[in-house]
Amino acid sequence: MKNIIIGTAGHIDHGKTALIKALTGKETDRWEEEKRRGITIDLGFTYFDLPSGDRAGIIDVPGHEKFINNMLAGVIGMDLVMLVVAADEGVMPQTREHVDIMTQLGIEKTIVVLNKCDLVDDEWKDLVKEEIKEELKGSAFENANIVEVSAITGEGIDDLIKEIVHMTKDEVVTKDINTISRLPIDRCFSISGFGTIITGTLISGSIKKDDELELYPTNKRAKIRSIQVHGKDVKECFAGQRSAINISNLRKDEIKRGYVLAPPNSLENTMMLDVKLNILESSNRILQNRCRLHLFSGTSEVLCRAVLLDVKEVGPGESCYVQLRLEEKVAFKRGDKFIVRFYSPLETIGGGVILDANPTKKTPFNEEQLEEIKRKEEGSHTDIIELLIKKHPEMITIKEISKLTGLSLEEVNESIDELKDKILEFMKEEFKQLDAWSTDATYNVKISKKGKVFLGKKKSNNQKVVNKGHNKEKNYILKEGMLIQPLIDLGVFTKEGKVVNSKYDKYKQINRFIEIIDDEIKKNNYEELTILDFGCGKSYLTFVLYYYFVEIKKINVKMIGLDLKEDVINKCNEIAKKYKFDNLHFELGDINGFKYNNKVDMVITLHACDTATDYALYNAIKWNAKMIFSVPCCQHEFNHQMKAENLDILTKYGIIQERVAALMTDSVRGNLLECAGYKTQLLEFIDISHSPKNILIRASKSNLSKDKKEKSLKQVEDLKKEFNFNPTLYNLLKDDNLI
Repeated sequence: MKNIIIGTAGHIDHGKTALIKALTGKETDRWEEEKRRGITIDLGFTYFDLPSGDRAGIIDVPGHEKFINNMLAGVIGMDLVMLVVAADEGVMPQTREHVDIMTQLGIEKTIVVLNKCDLVDDEWKDLVKEEIKEELKGSAFENANIVEVSAITGEGIDDLIKEIVHMTKDEVVTKDINTISRLPIDRCFSISGFGTIITGTLISGSIKKDDELELYPTNKRAKIRSIQVHGKDVKECFAGQRSAINISNLRKDEIKRGYVLAPPNSLENTMMLDVKLNILESSNRILQNRCRLHLFSGTSEVLCRAVLLDVKEVGPGESCYVQLRLEEKVAFKRGDKFIVRFYSPLETIGGGVILDANPTKKTPFNEEQLEEIKRKEEGSHTDIIELLIKKHPEMITIKEISKLTGLSLEEVNESIDELKDKILEFMKEEFKQLDAWSTDATYNVKISKKGKVFLGKKKSNNQKVVNKGHNKEKNYILKEGMLIQPLIDLGVFTKEGKVVNSKYDKYKQINRFIEIIDDEIKKNNYEELTILDFGCGKSYLTFVLYYYFVEIKKINVKMIGLDLKEDVINKCNEIAKKYKFDNLHFELGDINGFKYNNKVDMVITLHACDTATDYALYNAIKWNAKMIFSVPCCQHEFNHQMKAENLDILTKYGIIQERVAALMTDSVRGNLLECAGYKTQLLEFIDISHSPKNILIRASKSNLSKDKKEKSLKQVEDLKKEFNFNPTLYNLLKDDNLI
């Protein structure tokens, strides 16, 4: 028996809800406001008894443009869509938008329902039908049959039922129930005596009573107490069924639309997606790099920025590869379809397919990365697993592959068997023997002269040969296995302290910063430190630093974080309290005007914009801080000022001037720190492929000679004279006689 989901689409007031009532005898508008206003606001659900005896779930979506977000949450899992067009109005704006959405989401089975036929004559109906056929060319509805009905009089309803029976019997493809179960949640409520109920369309796999599942992206576990499908209690629900599931261990306020219920450790949360994006031909937008968008997939809606990978901009009717940088964690699979809407004003501009749900960070126009993405677009499960194994820093288990790909263990094993065959084919052409090691065994593959394959396996302890972690060659300060709560909350570590594969670059960056600080800290036997963190932002790095000082170095620290955003400060203070970081607090303030009258040992300023870095360095020097760590950002000051007579080749081209100005800015800062008595280094903080803001200034108070200070100052003044700029930090230090 096939499990069928039928959905509606169409403009507001074209009779979608009335049509469903005519088909089923049931009302799908649940809210009092919907009934009072006569419009559908949120999703409505019911079922339809087919003549064959099967039951099909029906989803009624709102037609008003203000409720497109609700409409999109209902599209997931639809097998057949009825596009409802009122005969007295014809094709309207939301008709077109719904058609665009269904086309982008790959809906293949469609019916066009010409409703309200009782209100017009035959000649008018023929005109409207011609208009519909013209409008639907090139869309998912291009070849759909048009069925004439009146939901009010019942005219044509029998014909519509026959068309639905034909489409569901002969056209709809059965869903895969032999893969991991995924239920994107569209509703959550509680019932007295039962507890929390979630509803949604099960898009793959099956769910049984008493199963323990995991809620993504919160990673909280829930046990299945009972299941209903179309109002009937069942022990198991299958892909393609609308399901209401009673769960234990989770409250209603812990769940929201967009979350996904799936087996434990079967999905990996992510903040990035590699996608193929198609812009609608009807769109008036040309997307620029890093533009902000609304992303809809499954029942989720999340804000994101689009990093264009193979083009500088993309316009109507065009396609490109994009990395979507998300503002919230989500859990998707490769192959999931999505829709994007412009940030403001809200309008649907395109859609596409997810190529990698757990990618590493990409940079535009990187040929190697683009080749990898193209292979992911065209490749099979086996190709994707082969890429994953090659890209993984060390050994990877089948369970890890399953989680990162969203495939079941059975599907992964099938692909692994294919890879084994490929290895043997490769060996037959080039080699006669292959040796491999795991932590507890040695494997040997030999091929005889006659082509016969011999497989050998011997138990052995290969811990020194094989290191399963990421740290085979690098002994990081923040090691895998440490339960560092800020890194868990940041999504860099799992709850077990294991590095999340897609966050490995972030893990290295954080450790790199800790290592740069540790190089200074271990020069002295510090027992206590006072640290100021300017422009701390969301402060996860501040929390990690506090952990490093207190838990690893056993130093008594007092840390103060400073930021301009009150909501950020309040949130950070709440988190510090949650972590019980008693000597860490955050204050609202501007770097420029911040006053602090006590001893300061260390000043940190990460990505303070333009001259804000100069004010932070000035304050650090004024406080006679022992150590300064600064990663500057957006060095605009010199770029706007610099002019050169003898070296005008460096200012002739805009992009060259911008980069030269940035490098000169940090060189001047380094020299001015030396003038103030600091031994200064400029280090690579992050590999330049990950961020252009990759220079870190490390300065420690020293007894520099007078000659050294004077030489550094002369170099700055010579550069000032040559390029006619007027550095803020130079003026601040001069005015206070600090240099």
